[in-house]
Amino acid sequence: MANAAPGPRLRDVNRIAVLALVGRHGPISRAEVARQLGLSPATVTALTRSLMDAGVIQKVDDDQSRGGRPGELLAVAGKAAVAIGVKVASGRLTGVTADLDGTVRDTFSAPFDERSTNPFEALATLLAPHVAALAGVRVLGIGLGVPGFVDARSGQVEAPLLGWRHMPLAQYLSQLLDLPVLVDNDVNTLGAYEHLYGLGRSYTDFLTLTLGLGVGAAVVCGGDLRRGGHGAAGEIGHVPVDPAGPPCFCGKRGCLEQYVRDAALVEQARAAGIAVDGAADLLARAEAGDQTVREIYRAAGARLGTVVAGLSTVLDPQAILVSGEGTAAWPYLAGGFLPALREGLFPPLADSLNVFVDPWDDTKWALGAAALVLRAPFTASNDPHADEIRARLAAFPGAEQTHAAPVVEQGRPSDSASVEVSGW
Repeated sequence: MANAAPGPRLRDVNRIAVLALVGRHGPISRAEVARQLGLSPATVTALTRSLMDAGVIQKVDDDQSRGGRPGELLAVAGKAAVAIGVKVASGRLTGVTADLDGTVRDTFSAPFDERSTNPFEALATLLAPHVAALAGVRVLGIGLGVPGFVDARSGQVEAPLLGWRHMPLAQYLSQLLDLPVLVDNDVNTLGAYEHLYGLGRSYTDFLTLTLGLGVGAAVVCGGDLRRGGHGAAGEIGHVPVDPAGPPCFCGKRGCLEQYVRDAALVEQARAAGIAVDGAADLLARAEAGDQTVREIYRAAGARLGTVVAGLSTVLDPQAILVSGEGTAAWPYLAGGFLPALREGLFPPLADSLNVFVDPWDDTKWALGAAALVLRAPFTASNDPHADEIRARLAAFPGAEQTHAAPVVEQGRPSDSASVEVSGW
């Protein structure tokens, strides 16, 4: 803390650090908070008192006494606030309402026409009743996971699978729903879920790898999601494998996912003379013992493992977490993936990199989108919406935000908006 800014900014940084430590490692004593952060006991006492007064953290138990008065163990108050998280997919959205500690209060899903004349209005119309249902509750905001990325320079969404280009989604949804809105790649939202609530909770550096309709990755480095200079970090599915390979919707040829995603595996089976009816049929044939199909999976897993080995050698993760609907075929992919990964890794890393499979569940992706919002108070992000989320969480009892049902205006949010809804 020696180089931190003085005055109110230092207090804010310290407050975030205390909240983050309690959130990640609670129940925890004030003495342990002071020790880990290098703060004085008086500073920690003042900061935790303000967070308890705001209803954000609470005493959950007494610390083990070492003589004298026992200390208190503190943890995040799960009911202190809620967030809405939504996974946006082609034709459908899946959502959750979740407490600050990640407890899911409610789930919902609905058909969604991503190519409607005004996607802003369509999304806002679907979400408005869920916002209205939280009247009287401290709502921190809405997180959206989309199959694309958010351009770090403009804040606009690029999602070719949805036909979206230059979409200022967060800006206009926040206006329509009167709440902070955070948008990120859907694989990043899954990484956020794993980091806060899932298999990645005990790691500061890990990769979340997703398989299925496409191939993606989320990079958690030093305890934070890495989005890169343009917001597109983790687009492993578009790593070039063969410049003469099959065309990809991104405009290149021979991208990794054109060899590994479900549709690519189905096409490989058909090219081998197997009349297969989709990914589920392909998996059923592998389960029934079809050796040709099993070899298709094994070869795809090996190609994927080689690319992930290169990425792991550069990033040095502690673990790789595999998820997505494609994990149903993991028993057949793993036979190629694991040997190729071990063979391709930098030798000192080969025996210490853990690989875990987290079965696919759309609710986890939606909870990950909520986690974009729920984690904002625990980070020092400079995103203006993150500042607003922290302010909402810090509001003292009696100052909770309440929301009437948002009014969704017809037509485009603004004639000046740079919006293009089309193919890539």
